[in-house]
Amino acid sequence: MGAVIQRPTWRQRIGSWVQGMDGPLALAVAFLAGAGLTIMYSSGYDHGTRFFDHARNMLLAGFILLLVAQLPPQKLMAIAVPLYTVGVVLLIAVAVFGITKKGSRRWINVGVVIQPSEILKIAMPLMLAWWFQKREGRLSRLDFLVALALLAVPVGLIMKQPDLGTSLLVLASGLAVIFFAGLKWRWIAPPVVLGLGAIVVLVIMEPSWCADGVDWKILHEYQRQRVCTLLDPARDPLGKGFHIIQGMIAIGSGGLLGKGFMQGTQTHLEFIPERTTDFIFAAYGEEFGLLGGIFLLAGYGLLIYRGLVIARQAPSLFTRLLAASLTMIFFTYAFVNMGMVSGILPVVGVPLPFISYGGTAMVTLGLALGILMSISRSKQLVQT
Repeated sequence: MGAVIQRPTWRQRIGSWVQGMDGPLALAVAFLAGAGLTIMYSSGYDHGTRFFDHARNMLLAGFILLLVAQLPPQKLMAIAVPLYTVGVVLLIAVAVFGITKKGSRRWINVGVVIQPSEILKIAMPLMLAWWFQKREGRLSRLDFLVALALLAVPVGLIMKQPDLGTSLLVLASGLAVIFFAGLKWRWIAPPVVLGLGAIVVLVIMEPSWCADGVDWKILHEYQRQRVCTLLDPARDPLGKGFHIIQGMIAIGSGGLLGKGFMQGTQTHLEFIPERTTDFIFAAYGEEFGLLGGIFLLAGYGLLIYRGLVIARQAPSLFTRLLAASLTMIFFTYAFVNMGMVSGILPVVGVPLPFISYGGTAMVTLGLALGILMSISRSKQLVQT
């Protein structure tokens, strides 16, 4: 008599999907998602279907996370070059015959309208991690120069659109791979010192360089205005400085404990622009105060810490570099968004992970988390 093969139960099937995933990382994501849904309900309850759309986007990101987490890192490595190539080709196509909206050419119609620069947020670290994996044990200066060239092409195309926020995120993810691959400090220090010196000169020369009619040549006019507005928001308080001023007022008025859930006056009287997207941290700070902000920072801190732990324990150079770079994407997202809302960085249109409304950004975050979970699972399999 043949043996009876029992079908796995639903509990066993679900268990196989989540087995080996990093618990603390999942806890951090759950906390941030909960905070995002809470503040989205408050800031967006009178803003159409924003809350329900945000919840739907989170569910989609969670599904993508679970799906990608099942892929072994070897398959991720196999798609690195094709994904990067497709992304760059689409960026070139955007530059030639892309769709222009609000003065920026960032989209292309390939049956559906897509923004190819979003692909590079994941494709860039995949490509550079693949490159350094192939060169493991025989790295030279030339290898780092090739990596910089691979990074410069998409970043230049994205800046040309222009899209400063996305170009900074792609640049940060690529530079993170190059740094963790072993870039020597003597190559890092000169540009850092030069950049700090340029900031000092910019602050000193702000009155003359930010005067009307001055052309900076290397930046678009709207980018120049953002930098100048950062240095002195009061120069145009009802125009270009309005976003920064209202964001700082909202955060400051929250005090230590905040005004309470759905009690933010700056938020609900619509003084905060883009209160469900780029400036949602101002709404959060007003309603939950400094203490709520500390809890939010702790959530991001746990996520970044666990991502770096996964990177440190990853079984190969490719997975180590990829995990570290993807983790730094979350750091860059959070740091730039909170910085621009707080008035210490220019407004560049970067969302706050899991908090800001946005379907494309949420899908990108789900992909990044899925890859981190995949690397965590591969570590468990190797140890087993």
